[in-house]
Amino acid sequence: MDQIIENIEFTEKALLVGVRLDKMSKIDADESIDELERLADTAGVKVMGKLIQYRDSPDAAYYIGEGKAEEIAAIYKDSGLSMVIFDTDLSPAQTRNLEEIIDGKVIDRTRLILDIFAMHARTREAMLEVELAQLAYQLPRLTRLWTHLSRQAAGSQRGGVGMRGPGEKQLDIDRGLIRGRMSSLKRSLDKVSENRQLERKGREDKFTAALVGYTNAGKSTLLNALAHENLYTDDKLFATLDPVTRIVPLSENHHILVTDTVGFIRKLPHHLIASFKASLEEVNEADIIIHVVDASHPNVKQQIAAVNNVLEQLGASGNPSLMVFNKIDKVEDMNELSTLRREYQNSMEISALKGDGLDNLKSILLKKASKNEVEIELDIPQSEGKIVNYLYNHGEVIEKEFRDSHIHIRARIDRKFAGKVEKLMEPISV
Repeated sequence: MDQIIENIEFTEKALLVGVRLDKMSKIDADESIDELERLADTAGVKVMGKLIQYRDSPDAAYYIGEGKAEEIAAIYKDSGLSMVIFDTDLSPAQTRNLEEIIDGKVIDRTRLILDIFAMHARTREAMLEVELAQLAYQLPRLTRLWTHLSRQAAGSQRGGVGMRGPGEKQLDIDRGLIRGRMSSLKRSLDKVSENRQLERKGREDKFTAALVGYTNAGKSTLLNALAHENLYTDDKLFATLDPVTRIVPLSENHHILVTDTVGFIRKLPHHLIASFKASLEEVNEADIIIHVVDASHPNVKQQIAAVNNVLEQLGASGNPSLMVFNKIDKVEDMNELSTLRREYQNSMEISALKGDGLDNLKSILLKKASKNEVEIELDIPQSEGKIVNYLYNHGEVIEKEFRDSHIHIRARIDRKFAGKVEKLMEPISV
């Protein structure tokens, strides 16, 4: 019997199965199944072996073909495995057929990622988002739960209709319950989205940046370094799920808001992208997207492409962005890094862990945050403290001097707020 001991994750044993389809390179196939191994490790699963099959196209019934499924069944029986994990999305029928022939648990890449997200969900919002994604995944697979009733009905000529009825009725009830729960979750997440919009409205005077990147690219480490904090980080995939926003100082009087978002991955389930819409809205609303890239990763270009694909799905591919090549302290061939910099023009390099390049990054962000600012010089009556406070809250006060009955202030402020200051000053005669 499976046991869970406090503070110790139970480890199941799995065989990983990948398929290299026509036009797919060997490198891509190997990298994908290696990533699946990391996902399995994150989920607490011990990988006992990896298998990649070469096919022109997937088999409709078994994905890998009946013959290969029988080979896996023999391995499963002889190796004491507890599951087989496929590096792809399996249809409900394919999963059912594979489980029958293997006589064991079969899960696909999406199910594994959903389980990892469920493990790491800590806040109410993350839990709602994960549950919605899980239900969207489970809904078309409900029929599998009632196959035993179908088999009983098929084996009995008498009462066959009667045997089918309860199963079909229960299936309809379950579908209705899931759809009802999904509607409830969506309403709750809509409220979360509304609250986020109110929060963003309250900070619309601040320049905002969103950190995006492949999972484990170092986004949380970068936010820690920029904000001088110590947020949780771990060398695991999807170590953090919830968006975290922090104030980042760029100069003595200039600050911006930076939000860390959930890491992306190749073949990221569309259920998750849809369910995490409320969280990922931060990406679309940001003034700039900071795409953090692990420059030391052997498949760095594929990771960049995977992140760009998700940004495209979010409708944020055309938003202002800056690519930041992180972990340069781990790069072995600096010529490759130079090649990346030339290929991705709007980019720079840092080591968030070592602190290298962070001053340059802040300078770039300060320049972008200041591009719409103007410098104003005012003499404000000392009785009009609200105007002084407005300048501090919405801009950068460069100089402040008390002169007789008024305060002389020189400040930099966004053009849209400069107009507001002018209106506040209109009725005042100094």
